[in-house]
Amino acid sequence: MVNNRGTIKWTSIMMPEHIEMLQEMWKEQDYKEKPILDEQQQEEINTKLLMAVANDLTVELKYFDKHDFYKVKGKITSINKQNKYINIVGQRLPIECMINVRIK
Repeated sequence: MVNNRGTIKWTSIMMPEHIEMLQEMWKEQDYKEKPILDEQQQEEINTKLLMAVANDLTVELKYFDKHDFYKVKGKITSINKQNKYINIVGQRLPIECMINVRIK
């Protein structure tokens, strides 16, 4: 019976540069795409953000950055409309990266 070990059997004869290129290629295959939001969704996000700041509410933000989705929960300390970013829990997040806002 043949024991197929996949790429493991070939790594001993591969150059380190080839191994790095393969790992980078596999990492790029896991990249996610940023969803495109329509105007109504963007307006809903803006409304929730402004309401959370005005009423000092805790929010959960879902945002897209570096080919992946992230969540952060906390109180928004400020919104800079001119530079288009949000300060929350010591982080500065661009408004255009926001995908969803949930008020807790």
